[in-house]
Amino acid sequence: MHNLSLIIPVFNEAKNLPILYEDIQAALESIQCIWEVIFVDDGSQDNSFEVLESLVEKDPEHVRVIAFRRNFGQTAAITAGIDHAHGEIIVLLDADLQNDPADIPMLLAKLDEGYDLVSGWRKDRKDNRLTRTLPSNIANGLISWVTGVYLHDYGCSLKAYRREALEGFRLYGEMHRFIPVFAHSVGAKITEVPVHHHERKFGRANYGLERTMKVILDLFTVKFLLNYSHKPMRLFGWVGMMLISGGGGLLLYLFIRRLLERISVLGSPLFQLAVMLLILGSQSILMGLIAELLARTYHESQSKPTYTIRTVLGKK
Repeated sequence: MHNLSLIIPVFNEAKNLPILYEDIQAALESIQCIWEVIFVDDGSQDNSFEVLESLVEKDPEHVRVIAFRRNFGQTAAITAGIDHAHGEIIVLLDADLQNDPADIPMLLAKLDEGYDLVSGWRKDRKDNRLTRTLPSNIANGLISWVTGVYLHDYGCSLKAYRREALEGFRLYGEMHRFIPVFAHSVGAKITEVPVHHHERKFGRANYGLERTMKVILDLFTVKFLLNYSHKPMRLFGWVGMMLISGGGGLLLYLFIRRLLERISVLGSPLFQLAVMLLILGSQSILMGLIAELLARTYHESQSKPTYTIRTVLGKK
C-alpha cells in the first residue's frame, strides 16, 4: 500500500481549490493508499487561505496547510511541502486545475515498475501556443541537450517521486523545474508518461515569455552544479590554462617577430593583450583553488557524503 503525500503550491487559486480537492478525493478513492494533501499558500492575495482553512475543517485527516508570510515562489513552496511531508511517495501538482488528479494512479503504477521518478508529459497541451507552448518546447529541448536528461516536458508540475530520489540536494531560487536533473545526478531512475491537460477555468497564468529567459540563466547554474561543484578546478583551471596558453603564444609570436623583423615588442598592442591574458589566466586558476577549498568546506562542515546509496544487502 502506498503512503502518499500530494504537495500543491497555491497562489491566488481560491475558485479552483474546492474543485481540486474533490477531484483528488475521487482519484485516490479508486486505489488503496494512505494519503495526505499539503497545500502551501505562497502569500496569496485573494481568499485562498480562507478556502484552505475550510478544507482542513472538512477533512482534517487528509488535508494540511502551510501558509507563507509572503510570496516566496514556487520552488520555496515545493521545498516546504517536501520538508513537511510524511509520505514515502511525493506527488507534485498544480492548483490551477490544468493537471488532472485522475492521472495520479497511473503515475503510481509506473513507480511500481521500479522507477524513482515519473514525470508527466502534457502531450496535448491546452495553452496558448505562441506565448506558452512554443517557448516551453524550446526550453525543454535546451535543458535536455545541456543536461543529458531527455524529457519532453520539464514544465509539467505533475510528477511522482520516491522520497529517496529527492534526497541529496536542496532547491533554491526557481530550480523546481530542474528536479529531474538533480534527481538523475544522485542516481534516480526516470521515466515519462503522457498525462491529461485542461484549459484554465479560473484565474490567470503566472508565467509568460520571460520564463524562457529565466530557464536559460538557471541552466548555467545547473550545468555548473552538476559538472563542476565537486571539482571546480576542472572548469576554472581549464579556462585559466587556455588564457595562459593564448598569452604565452602571443608573447612567443612577438619575440620571434622581434628577432626576424626588428619590430618592437613593447610598442605592439598585442603585448598588452598577452599580458592581460596571462593575468586573467592566473586569476582563473587561483579562483579554481579557492572554489576547491569552498567545495571541501561545504561537504566536510555538513558531513555531506560525495555519494548516494540505493540499497545495502547483507548484515550491517
